[in-house]
Amino acid sequence: MESKKNRDTWEIYQDKRKEWRWRRTASNGRIVGASTEGYINRIDCILNAERNGYLADSPSKRYSS
Repeated sequence: MESKKNRDTWEIYQDKRKEWRWRRTASNGRIVGASTEGYINRIDCILNAERNGYLADSPSKRYSS
């Protein structure tokens, strides 16, 4: 059985309150995951995204503000 690579994209961004958040979008354009809180520190946001499936080699739009 052939393994398919995850084609979800991840966005790590700052919201209007300047807090860091993440969002996971499936290849069909639907948002399939998002942070439930904002983070003061970008690294805390990234660590939370990793606990929810984010991988360093995932397609991403990291650190947009």
